[in-house]
Amino acid sequence: MAVPRQLPNIITVVRILVAPVFLAMLLIDAGADGPLRWWAAVLFIVAIATDGVDGWIARRHDIVTDLGKLLDPIADKVLTGFAFVGLSILGELPWWITVVVLIREIGITVYRFVVVSDHVLAAAWMGKLKTVAQSVALSLALLPLAPLVGEWIWWVNGATMTIAVILTIASGIDYVISEVRGARRARGGA
Repeated sequence: MAVPRQLPNIITVVRILVAPVFLAMLLIDAGADGPLRWWAAVLFIVAIATDGVDGWIARRHDIVTDLGKLLDPIADKVLTGFAFVGLSILGELPWWITVVVLIREIGITVYRFVVVSDHVLAAAWMGKLKTVAQSVALSLALLPLAPLVGEWIWWVNGATMTIAVILTIASGIDYVISEVRGARRARGGA
């Protein structure tokens, strides 16, 4: 069965379009642990899971595109960025975490657009690991699990969020170092 060449990119664009819907669902009832909170969390989890689906389809059917390499990490950043901002608006996540994450994410995204005429900056392994860590941490933060499983879930969420923030910073540094080394090689330097 032939897969439409743009299917992975369509899935990626849908992930971007779902982000504001998710944020509205999260904030509409002030983050109360009711049905909207659950639906917002489920929408986030399904949307972030499509990150693996679009990439798998593109690689499996050899339809990886430069547009997909550019849009896919942006879609992740939009969705996770909205989740970080939403949780901070609700007072469930300190703003400093959201600011640190957004500075890294926006910085890398702006840089991607600056160098796009030179080369496409695809996601590196550490960036992918960062996205997985953020996805897990945000999913745990979004799901109102404490009433069901107990307060200990806050410790688990704190640990996963700490790992996500550390990987966010480390992967940002990794991108900068890789790009500096690549620029030096391109100039014929060390």
